[in-house]
Amino acid sequence: MTALPPRILATPEAQALMHLLARKHGPLMFHQSGGCCDGSAPMCFPRGEFRVGAQDVLLGHVAGDIPVWIGAAQFEYWRHTQVTIDVVPGRGAGMSLESPEGVRFIVRSRIFTDDENALLEAAGDPLRGDAVTG
Repeated sequence: MTALPPRILATPEAQALMHLLARKHGPLMFHQSGGCCDGSAPMCFPRGEFRVGAQDVLLGHVAGDIPVWIGAAQFEYWRHTQVTIDVVPGRGAGMSLESPEGVRFIVRSRIFTDDENALLEAAGDPLRGDAVTG
């Protein structure tokens, strides 16, 4: 059986920051909304601080066990896209945990190949927040 391509990845630099933030704040989670400006940046929260529900899709996990959620409407736009969380210098305007560190998380993306899309479509849609706890 061919492994599914991950819908979510993180650069080594972003993973290092995630581990630092986890040491400071405990278990983490991300949420990617479809808002404008900083609302379109991935937001990092202590796990459970942002409540997910039926309108949130679990893209996967990064840096070991950090779940990454995306709003269902945004997922429909990005379902054919592999998303990578990265980090850059500068401070975002959001409430994301990395703000005091003088950096901010961003997303980079690439379109899945036709073969990758076929595998993902055959596997069915990812879980939604109302089907997952924690």
